[in-house]
Amino acid sequence: MTIESPSHTNASGLNSDSAVYRTLLESTRAIPWKIDWATKTFAYIGPQIEALLGWRADSWTGVEDWAMRMHPDDRDYVVNFCVAQSQAGVDHEADYRALTKDNGYVWIRDVVHVVRNDQGEVEALVGFMFDITERKKTEEKLLALQKELEALSFKDGLTNIANRRQFDASFELEWNSARSKGMSLSVLLVDIDFFKQYNDLYGHIQGDRCIADIARTLSLALDSPRDLVARFGGEEFVVLLPQTDLSVALKVAERCQRLIRKQAIVHTQSPHGQCVTVSIGVGTVTPGAQLKPSAFIEAVDRQLYAAKKNGRNRIEALQGPA
Repeated sequence: MTIESPSHTNASGLNSDSAVYRTLLESTRAIPWKIDWATKTFAYIGPQIEALLGWRADSWTGVEDWAMRMHPDDRDYVVNFCVAQSQAGVDHEADYRALTKDNGYVWIRDVVHVVRNDQGEVEALVGFMFDITERKKTEEKLLALQKELEALSFKDGLTNIANRRQFDASFELEWNSARSKGMSLSVLLVDIDFFKQYNDLYGHIQGDRCIADIARTLSLALDSPRDLVARFGGEEFVVLLPQTDLSVALKVAERCQRLIRKQAIVHTQSPHGQCVTVSIGVGTVTPGAQLKPSAFIEAVDRQLYAAKKNGRNRIEALQGPA
């Protein structure tokens, strides 16, 4: 929408007998203004505008000046919104970045009141511009902090990989997606072998380092951006493999074991080469309406238990439905 505006500004648009009110208005930090609706010209704008934006008050001729002195990313939405609300005779507010004369910007909140004549027709717009830059900076900092906290809430503090909460959320999404598309979904449950003995022998600090090393190694075994490795609890991890059949899931499990063996983390009380090893339970399912996600995880956990019972440092896979 193009807004036409005459080339003159009537700075005395307020009544001449309103000197007291003018003094009060011009002594506030808020910037008062008035626009004649018929001509779309500024009947008045407070001189405070120059101190805030650098533009002289008499340079604000019409609403085109207001629009063009707005950040391009905000302009279309704010102008269209304000024009529509004004045409409808609705009081409104709008936040936007007003450009300064030196090519900076200030966050403005425009509070607009629609003035009607005796026939109920829109006659003028009057309002105040408020500098809300500091408030916006605070809001942006709080938003950034909130995002950081949200990210931290889905991250395991020791390993920096996803935590159980992140896995639960991702697993639910991928389960529903696989069920709706009729696709397979695989999960690996990974447990560090003889970890209690490792902790007792090397201490908890070294035990934490071992857990972190295993987490990083498991992350290297993943292929797809949608694959996820998370700490499931203690020395146990879970790997989520969307759109993955059993044969591929087994290859990922073998890769996990191979990479961990390559790390050669010393564990003198392990019968498997005196190095840290892992046991892995593998399960693949095409979710249906009858099978609950929790039942599938329990079935995979039984495979992990079987791997540990059968000597550890091995992979056991779920064959057939959970």
